[in-house]
Amino acid sequence: MDEASWNRSHFCTRALPPFSTANNQITIHRPFALCHGTTTLGFIFQGGIIAAADTRASAGGLVACPAVHKITPIHSHLVVTSSGSGADCMLWERILMREIRLYQLRHKRRLSISGTAKLLSFMLHPFKGTDVCVALTLCGWDLEARHMSHSESPHSGPKLIYVCSDGARLQGDIFSVGSGSPYAYGVLDRGLMWSLSKEEAVSLAREAVYRATHRDAYSGNNVDLFHITAQGWSQREREDLKEEYHQEMERRAKWVEERKGNTRIQDGENH
Repeated sequence: MDEASWNRSHFCTRALPPFSTANNQITIHRPFALCHGTTTLGFIFQGGIIAAADTRASAGGLVACPAVHKITPIHSHLVVTSSGSGADCMLWERILMREIRLYQLRHKRRLSISGTAKLLSFMLHPFKGTDVCVALTLCGWDLEARHMSHSESPHSGPKLIYVCSDGARLQGDIFSVGSGSPYAYGVLDRGLMWSLSKEEAVSLAREAVYRATHRDAYSGNNVDLFHITAQGWSQREREDLKEEYHQEMERRAKWVEERKGNTRIQDGENH
């Protein structure tokens, strides 16, 4: 049985109906709207895949937690960035881990990244139109392509696939999701190139998250960053964006002083 057939036949589910009594149905509404916000991103370059995210969990105007994990390792060659309701994202990440492990035990091989995205999309589609709020970006590497270049193997190697709770599935080379994504895209569109080195790609991802958190009130605190290659994923130490802000202010102050010094020198030469 191929992956597509297994995906369709293995996991069939229905959206749960509202709580009902013998005479009527009762729908429980939240006392007030909880607006969510985040900044997550992922992109492919010649050295693999970079996944980055902030660590602030927001609930309306409240900072519910300043140090959550929005990037979750699924297995040795796959991590997912999460955006949406924290509880929903955690639940579906655990379900995805379970289904991938069951597939591996049954078929003696790991489900591909594309197959994983298709499976997740099939599982989420019945919840379209409900309050389920999940947006996951799968950042992974298919092991079959460890000796093949990106251009020679369009169906394997590094994969970046976005899946959301209405069942939508999109594949690309760059994704940013969340309320801070417009600001992150501004940085990524300016600096992203296929030929970036690992250090340049890491610096670009850090700056994109930093710029987003500086402008978006729902994002902030720290930045988590993962690098995925044919050897698996590796995680950089969590960095406090407050330090990045202070360094930026110092760089600006130094630049202003240099401009003032150059202006005084030019004025002196003119006189």
